[in-house]
Amino acid sequence: MNNEEITNPVPSVDGKSIAIISYITIIGWIISYIQYGNNKSQLAIFHIRQSLFLMLCMFFTAIVQMLFAFTPYLGWIISTSFSLVMLGFLVLWVIALLNAINGEQKPLPVFGNKAQDLLKTIK
Repeated sequence: MNNEEITNPVPSVDGKSIAIISYITIIGWIISYIQYGNNKSQLAIFHIRQSLFLMLCMFFTAIVQMLFAFTPYLGWIISTSFSLVMLGFLVLWVIALLNAINGEQKPLPVFGNKAQDLLKTIK
């Protein structure tokens, strides 16, 4: 085996794959961010920002929901309403994942453009 046969033993990951991986848990987001460092892509960074913002919103909503869950009566009602908010985040996650699968850079409804503005320092 000579040196000409070994050109690139590790295949490169494209921007679409990075975008899709970014929506698969926080571990997937970390992997996609590392892969983005090796393969810069506008599609990838767009979805890395969208998925991080969506995950942060879901995390803080879950924290608030847990705080209200231990308050009798009114807290239980508020906690239940936060469950509906989490269901909305799930719908947004599916929309965002489908956009990544289709290779589209559509911002999420409600806060997609805001996510890009707030997280523009992620490059």
